[in-house]
Amino acid sequence: MVSSLLARGTRVHIMGAGGAGMSGLARLLAGAGVDVSGCDEHASHALSSLASDGVRVAVGHDESHVDGIDVLTWSPAVSAHNEELLAGRRSSVRMMPRSSVLAALADARAVIGLTGTHGKTTSTSMMVHVMAAAGRDCARLLGADVRGVGANGAWGDAELIMEVDESYGSFAELTPYALGLLNVEADHLDHYGSLDALDAAFGQLIDRTTGPVVAWTDDPGAARVVRGTERLVVSVGTADDAQWRVDHATTARRRAAFTLRGPKDSIDVVLRVAGLHNVSNAAVVAVLALSVGVDVAAVQRGLAAFDGAPRRFEFRGTWDGVDVYEDYAHLPGEIAATLAATRAAGYERITTVFQPHRVTRTLALATAFAPAFDDAANVVVTDIYDAGEPNPTGVTGQIVADAIALRPRSGTTTYCRRLDEVPATLATMRALSDVIVFVGAGDVATVVETLPGGVQR
Repeated sequence: MVSSLLARGTRVHIMGAGGAGMSGLARLLAGAGVDVSGCDEHASHALSSLASDGVRVAVGHDESHVDGIDVLTWSPAVSAHNEELLAGRRSSVRMMPRSSVLAALADARAVIGLTGTHGKTTSTSMMVHVMAAAGRDCARLLGADVRGVGANGAWGDAELIMEVDESYGSFAELTPYALGLLNVEADHLDHYGSLDALDAAFGQLIDRTTGPVVAWTDDPGAARVVRGTERLVVSVGTADDAQWRVDHATTARRRAAFTLRGPKDSIDVVLRVAGLHNVSNAAVVAVLALSVGVDVAAVQRGLAAFDGAPRRFEFRGTWDGVDVYEDYAHLPGEIAATLAATRAAGYERITTVFQPHRVTRTLALATAFAPAFDDAANVVVTDIYDAGEPNPTGVTGQIVADAIALRPRSGTTTYCRRLDEVPATLATMRALSDVIVFVGAGDVATVVETLPGGVQR
């Protein structure tokens, strides 16, 4: 399977190639010498940009895309009844879902992976910087471009640094060499069915890992998963019993620092990003890198070079004296961490615009979202970005707004049914805000470009 997939000239077609993960996969395979084509249902910058990396792209699905290819792979978001998938099954084409392709890549390169329900892209980007500082020509595969390094997918001569994604069971066949576990929070329960099943999937991933496993055990979910595994896992956290302990963590507007104390070493780390969640991400990356032979100086240089990941507390500019950020946070724990980082950065009057992501997630977590906004003075909730999911009951973002409004907060909660209603709503809150943070995994941050008078960088 490995030799045929990665053989130079093998023709691989990727359905859903405009997605964050699949576009990286397209670039990685193209860099390995594979003849790659890709399509997506809608035109996008991500899809068109693949052409400059040697990928033939098309907008829309068509049975003819299967003609003459050797391997067909697809995003989990592609319908099982898609005409290209059906045509592939009728042909002699090798059908490889994303999970099988990732497993094949792990057979070809030792995978150093970062996993968890949030923080994966940031932590994987940190690891890419650390390996670059160590002089290793690593391949990479993650959900966003790496600032200062390059695109979200690339081939190399050394290990494969991978964002190990749990959605739709994508990591079900993967056997990493080394693994960092960041956190585990209830998500993708439409696929897993229960939190217990999600925990079990992470536990099985840990048990399959052939080399070192590192976990942030301050996180209750990660600690719970580690307790249920058969592996010895290196613990990282702030507790006295952590094998690597984070001490003296400080965070400012665009900076954080901490000391990492291990069995024999003590390492001082300085980051150019804010927030205690980035401290925990960096601590796991540091210990994982040390576990695979990276020296202390390279760890420090690499983490100091990391300047944030796109859409992860990304500064967009200033709107009439109010700083504006966007963040990909779409789970309660992520949102709480982002807003805690915002407050720790010195902002007091925080206005948040939240776009719920996916119908199933919104229904499952509507009430759980409410306490995540306790650090916000004003909350604006938009309708749900459904990501193509059906919505048979017609649920809207109003259920999240209602749950937040029930919290004993002194701030305001407003529901905007349409994104184009948000600028006028924010205009009424501008004098009451030090910062506005757009959070969500959909298209909520497009509102930034429509704010009256524009945003200045």
